[in-house]
Order: sequence, then C-alpha cells, then structure tokens
Amino acid sequence: MRNAEFDRDKVLRSAIAAFMEKGYAKTSMQDLTKATGIHPGSIYCAFSNKRGLLLAALELYKHDSSAEFQSFFAGKRPVLVELKAYLDNTVQECISGEAAKACLLTKALNEMAQQDDEVQKTITDNLASWQQGLADVFAQAQVSGELSAKRDSQHLARFLAMGIYGLRTFAHTQPKAETLQELADQLFEDICA
Repeated sequence: MRNAEFDRDKVLRSAIAAFMEKGYAKTSMQDLTKATGIHPGSIYCAFSNKRGLLLAALELYKHDSSAEFQSFFAGKRPVLVELKAYLDNTVQECISGEAAKACLLTKALNEMAQQDDEVQKTITDNLASWQQGLADVFAQAQVSGELSAKRDSQHLARFLAMGIYGLRTFAHTQPKAETLQELADQLFEDICA
C-alpha cells in the first residue's frame, strides 16, 4: 500500500479547527475529510483513527501555543509589559468570537478526559507545560524586580491560568469587550499587587 502524501501540519491544523468547531464526539470522519481535504483512508493510514488524529492535533496545538507564548516574552520589553499584552490578546480572542475556539486543550479536557487516559495525560501535560511557562515568566519578573518575591511564582501561575480559563468561559455568556477588558485588567492588577 502506498503512503499518502500531504502536508501533515496543514492537515493537523485543519483537524484542530474541526475539533474546536464541533468538539471531538460531534466531529465525524466526514467532517474531518471535508476539513482536511484528504481521503478517510489517508487519515486512517497516517493517524490510525480519529483518536490518533486528535492526539497528533493536540501535540501540534501544544507546539503552536508554546511558540505563540514564547513570542510574547522573547522581546526586550519588561516582563509585565509583555504579560499585559498577553492578557490583552486573550481578551481580543474572546471579543472576536474566537473564545469558543480559543483552547483545544480545555475543550478536549472537558469532553474526553474521563473517557481516555492517554488523551487526559496529553492534555494535562500540555496545560502543565503552559503553567510552568507562566511560572518561569513570573520568576523572571521577580528576579528583575518587576514583581515582589513575596508571592510564589508557581502560585501566581496557577492564579493566572485560572483567571484565563475563567475569562474565556465568561466570554461565552458575557462577550462585551469593555467587561472582558475590565476583568483582564483586574487580573493583571491582582498579579502585580
């Protein structure tokens, strides 16, 4: 049998969009075929099944999210300036209607984690990596004197992660830009206090 040739990252990004649009359970192989533009046999050959495609999509999502996160904190601006930009970007995702699509990890976690140990571990590891990235940013801000060292950087990271989850969830029922920005600003102020 001949191996199918396609752009793996492009297929995975299309699958990510499909899974975020409908959720894992409601995304059919027909939906995935339409979204990716490849034959179901090619999906099965490359990823074994829909679950294998989700796992591969989660790994690419982690890579892309990590690269985006790093881009916020790779500049020469102070850490807190970058953190404010990161939170403002989250608000813009919510305002633009991307809140429902903002995080494949939390969407898949809510839908599948109790049903599939491997999916749960992948998601949990990805979220832990993101949270550790936040903790590293806070530790850097503490070393540079931007933040007080009185509060633990791990605690600050958990607090911010919880706040971002809440902001994205809140945006589903209260999508007003002013309200979301006000909440993000309060979250930022609470971290800086």
